[in-house]
Amino acid sequence: MTQQIVIASNNPGKLRELQAMLRPLGIDAVPQSHWSVPEAEEPHGTFLENALAKARHAAKATGLPALADDSGLCVAALGGEPGVNSAYYAGRDGDRETRDARNNAKLVEEIKLASDRSAFYYCVLVLVGWEDDPVPIVADARWNGIILDKPHGDNGFGYDPYFLSKEHRKTAAQLDPEEKNRVSHRARALAALAAKLRESQR
Repeated sequence: MTQQIVIASNNPGKLRELQAMLRPLGIDAVPQSHWSVPEAEEPHGTFLENALAKARHAAKATGLPALADDSGLCVAALGGEPGVNSAYYAGRDGDRETRDARNNAKLVEEIKLASDRSAFYYCVLVLVGWEDDPVPIVADARWNGIILDKPHGDNGFGYDPYFLSKEHRKTAAQLDPEEKNRVSHRARALAALAAKLRESQR
């Protein structure tokens, strides 16, 4: 039996990835925009707090179980930035593609003299059964890599063309979507969440 949940995001890249990864689990993941739910405020300093706020916001608005993802890029030479500010690193003006281009330009400029280019993508997923669910299911994961000076690859979104996976020796944008959905920070977090969900249902 298919279970319907609401995805607490309006980010098209995240939605594509999460829907593709949840489908084999028998979960019909519907974006919150289907119910005209606006983006939640993300005022917190940690990925976990922001994800929980987004999940509760979507559950309250729809009356459905809600899954929220908060994720971003953490760069060692920048003290962990852009971190929770990854989506708006270089400002909030413009559409998503414009912001992505500006974010990447700022990132490359900020680390051009850095000897340490190590970074990791981080993702935390929070699933709540209802708005005030006292026991949300939480899972997180990292994906280690380095930041390049120039973009490579046409897939993915955000910082993907500049993020070279140490494990795969390709950028996240050079991986085809199916492969990325098996190995990324989001895929690993979702696998951990699915395992916890199965355990909670025993």
